Amino acid sequence: MNDTETLPAPDAATAPADTEKPSSAAHRLRWFGLAVILAVEIMDLLDAMIVGIASPSIRADFGGSDTQIQWTTAGYTLAFAVLMITGARLGDIVGRKRMFLLGTFGFTAMSALCAAAVNAEMLIASRAAQGLFAALVVPQGLGLIKQMFPPKELAAAFGAFGPIMGLSAVGGPVLGGWLTGADLFGLGWRTIFLINVPLGVFALLAALRVLPESRSASGSRLDLPGSALLSTGMLLLIFPLIQGRELGWPAWCYAALAAALPVLALFGWYQRRLAARGGSPLVEPGLFANRAFVSSLGVGTLFFAGMSGLMLILTLYLQLGLGFSPMHAGTSMIPWAAGMVVGAILSGAVLGPKFGRKTLQAGLVMMGAAVSWLAWTIHTGGTSLSSWDLLAPLLLTGFAMGIAVGPFFDIAIAGVTEEQTGSASGVMNANQQLGASIGVAALGTVFFSTAASDGWTAAGQWAMLLSAGAFVLAAAAALMMPLKARPEGAGH
Repeated sequence: MNDTETLPAPDAATAPADTEKPSSAAHRLRWFGLAVILAVEIMDLLDAMIVGIASPSIRADFGGSDTQIQWTTAGYTLAFAVLMITGARLGDIVGRKRMFLLGTFGFTAMSALCAAAVNAEMLIASRAAQGLFAALVVPQGLGLIKQMFPPKELAAAFGAFGPIMGLSAVGGPVLGGWLTGADLFGLGWRTIFLINVPLGVFALLAALRVLPESRSASGSRLDLPGSALLSTGMLLLIFPLIQGRELGWPAWCYAALAAALPVLALFGWYQRRLAARGGSPLVEPGLFANRAFVSSLGVGTLFFAGMSGLMLILTLYLQLGLGFSPMHAGTSMIPWAAGMVVGAILSGAVLGPKFGRKTLQAGLVMMGAAVSWLAWTIHTGGTSLSSWDLLAPLLLTGFAMGIAVGPFFDIAIAGVTEEQTGSASGVMNANQQLGASIGVAALGTVFFSTAASDGWTAAGQWAMLLSAGAFVLAAAAALMMPLKARPEGAGH
């Protein structure tokens, strides 16, 4: 749950009831179970955000092109986005605990394989496999939590996700910079993947002990044609955005981009047709007749594209443009992380419940202003900037992001029926990962293209201004979202 606060992922496309009740042991250990689920969510978010800051060091070891830097990040988020809803459905069919264990094992193994990569191609393939296994494990969270906790404790359990997920997402570059710069045991950037191994082993062993088994009572079946259409549409959109610049934008890149929309439209038509026949679609078709929810998808795409793209280009600019070491670059990101924590707490506890959508819009507008300030600082300071010059705009950027992300997910699903909440949560989380992939592809392409012609300073400045524009557009699009989230605990 690309980068940022994420909802605990859906237990199914339509959130059906569970057939199995938790054992008394599982119920007694429910808070330990929540800690295990959070640990795996943290691994996912760290891996989605931690790689960008190590990318220059990875390229120094392996060589390769700028495009490979983009694929190291986008390969993970794209595989996650494409397979996340399918992963939720597999949890319904074969059992959520089983899929959680399988996904955690595979994610941990692929982390070790990333650390052992001998070339860029092996690393990118291993990253995509990581995203695949993350898509199997993360969607089981909501169903498992609902299985373990009584209704009166659900709000507290779900409330633990916001601050922890937000800090993990923004803290990824900080941790990545420190680990890469520390060069522990001479392993350099490989430690950013090896850190997942002990955490994954712990989560696997703990999950065996504390998580209950559960599955859907509805006899769900896997929608293979729907999965194929959704995967094809996303690949047609992302692949040419990343590869086009390196290949000189051949005609097939434009053809692929043009084909993405009709393929995704065909996916929507097929989902409606399958539901009308009494089948098990990946996504509840009624969601896309809900204007407020569709608007929320647009806001989410713009927000997460701008944020993920910004994180990548900022960490690259600090190292390639300003010559910072990975550790120096990671340390420079601390104000962003600190601002994010303060903003998220203030938004979640006070502003979001009181002002609802206005809080989200104010945060998005502030993000646009803060990132524009950051671009202006780069424009005026050039290559002589220090971490102190960046402190104030980064602090405000993080604070604004915390303000915006705090109420976003709850407001986004406030306009759907309670029966659609599980499906809506899944679509929002997949949309978050898709937005991250688009941001890395689009802003990364602008960044490297501008750097080749005008230098790193111009590249950072223009890519950041595009990111700021995405946040302002998201604030405008948010006018069609629900005014406020549901009352606490509703819809879970």
